[in-house]
Amino acid sequence: MIKAPLSITWPAPATLLEQLRRLTAFALHHRLPVAMWRLPQAQTTQLCFSFSAEAALTGLPPALEATAPAGFAFFPFRDTDHNPALFIPADVWFDSAQPRELRINETAIGAATLLPKLREWLQGDGVEAADSRNQESTSNAQQAATLPWHISPQPVPHEASKEEYTALVERGVAAIEAGQVLKVVSSRTVRRPLPAGFDALRAFVELEHRYPLAFASLVSAPGAGTWFGATPETLVQLTEDGRFCTMALAGTQPRPHDHSPYTAVWRQKEIEEQALVARYIVSCFKQLRLREYDETGPRTVAAGELLHLRTDFSVNLRRVPFPTLGTDMLRLLHPTSAVGGMPKQAALDFLHQYEGYDRAYYSGFLGPVNLPVAGVSRLYVNLRGLQLRPQEAILYAGTGLTVDSDPAREWQETELKLTTVGAVLHAHTAPG
Repeated sequence: MIKAPLSITWPAPATLLEQLRRLTAFALHHRLPVAMWRLPQAQTTQLCFSFSAEAALTGLPPALEATAPAGFAFFPFRDTDHNPALFIPADVWFDSAQPRELRINETAIGAATLLPKLREWLQGDGVEAADSRNQESTSNAQQAATLPWHISPQPVPHEASKEEYTALVERGVAAIEAGQVLKVVSSRTVRRPLPAGFDALRAFVELEHRYPLAFASLVSAPGAGTWFGATPETLVQLTEDGRFCTMALAGTQPRPHDHSPYTAVWRQKEIEEQALVARYIVSCFKQLRLREYDETGPRTVAAGELLHLRTDFSVNLRRVPFPTLGTDMLRLLHPTSAVGGMPKQAALDFLHQYEGYDRAYYSGFLGPVNLPVAGVSRLYVNLRGLQLRPQEAILYAGTGLTVDSDPAREWQETELKLTTVGAVLHAHTAPG
């Protein structure tokens, strides 16, 4: 829980976009990490930031017990010095369901210095608040340009050509045929120029509307850069009614516009790919000697313009006394076989040797921990997202390889996913 929570009221701007902009501007102005998100099918947006950038550098996966701190986890595909594991303490927490109220941890590191400045900023007094008022008096395009989004210090990742990606897929299939791996998940990036007047906050709000069934997020932190996306895949959930939940999500095809998703026909390759992910989750339960779980699926689910196969798993923690299950499963699952492959280490070694770029936070995980209440956490696999750079966006997409994979089809699958991700770039630019 947030220690010593304090509620303060503020003259909240009229729209959600203005509220997010006011709070984000304060965090970025002080070089603080900030995260905002909207849960699947939710009607409200939440935001938190820390009073200390250093306090967010944990180097460890978050603990999901109810006694653990509240905040937002942002974890890379692989934890390295180049891509630090982050946990942004919810020193300031905003929920649009209560737009005039902020929850504050006044005992947090840095609060003594920054809390008075935050009050001035929000009340419209002082130099910093004057800066905010000046921003609001300018055009939206100028306002968007003045937000100092965090930029990753790492080099821009390599963009694979079609020939390079075809060679990667062929090498992956050969490794499967040779028995080195059962499955490997290859991925690639593309670089897209940002349109004139691009406004990340407007893009985030558009993302929320465009993908109501996904977890929509925008995260900006020193050392990590700025990332946003809309992921369909749950990694670990601890729910209000005392359940642990996870899912196996794999297999992809375009969503038909004139047919029900439930009429989709799946190839053997996609069925087997999804089954491998489901079996891996079951193997994690077995490692923990857990037998009392519910399994539902596989079934076809829609995610934007795409369809996937999904199997859901849940454990009733009110019947099964396993208070550390969420934390234990998180550490066993990540990175899941849906983003790395099987066996885990062999697949990760293959990717490290042949994929040709650093995934950073793509296919890592993210989400709120112990928010809105202690014991409720929702972590998602960081898919269908992009990294923001000063003049361009880096888009990411991957596809699971099995022995039946065809390089041309795998390239096309990544093209479909990149189209879904990139649609938001032109969805909202700020008017001049």
